[in-house]
Amino acid sequence: MSVLPSPEEKATSVRAMFDRIAPRYDRVNRLMTFNADQRWRRDLVRRLDVGPADRVLDLACGTGDFAEHCRNRAAETIGLDFSRGMLLAADERTPGLGLWVQGDALRLPFADASFTVAVSGFALRNFTAIEPVLHELARVLKPGGRLGLLEVDRPRNALVRMGHGVYFDRVVPRIGGWIGRDPAYRYLPQSAVYLPPQPEMVAMLMRAGFRRVQKKRPMFGAIQAVTAVRS
Repeated sequence: MSVLPSPEEKATSVRAMFDRIAPRYDRVNRLMTFNADQRWRRDLVRRLDVGPADRVLDLACGTGDFAEHCRNRAAETIGLDFSRGMLLAADERTPGLGLWVQGDALRLPFADASFTVAVSGFALRNFTAIEPVLHELARVLKPGGRLGLLEVDRPRNALVRMGHGVYFDRVVPRIGGWIGRDPAYRYLPQSAVYLPPQPEMVAMLMRAGFRRVQKKRPMFGAIQAVTAVRS
């Protein structure tokens, strides 16, 4: 049974969902990915060569995983999320460490060319529209600024894809429902339908003003790690 909200209800529904699951979000994520989600983030931050000279936007920051990895590399980092519950969890996790902003990815509350790097983890499918968000990211990045996106994907190998489908579509909702105690975890595998195929995603990035789009596929292709550079 589908748990995907209607387009008109998506923003409100997804915000409420993340507010509810925020206290258990990290625990469930670590278990579902066998803690590999942290490695994927670290690898992407390393590929972007984040350092002390950078000002980083962690878009849809959740509890602040990406922000923490960027700050560990001495970069000034701002985390933005539309879920107040997630931001409260981020602040509780690292009190006094950084700046958290509640806002809408479609209307970022930042001036043009405010950042040198932008990252976002497992958030694309939660936006009501992806391409306008990419345009907003391009707007707030300086020319030459780097973008890193982490998302789910479907393995190309048929055998791996079959095993991944069983885990992602059947096991993950059960784990989330058991530990997270919330039907929201049935949304996770179903929400992958919102993600565009690779050629369309590349075209979106190019239209938004990005170039040098590159994609790596960790976890046997079950994850996509995309980087691009602002023109």
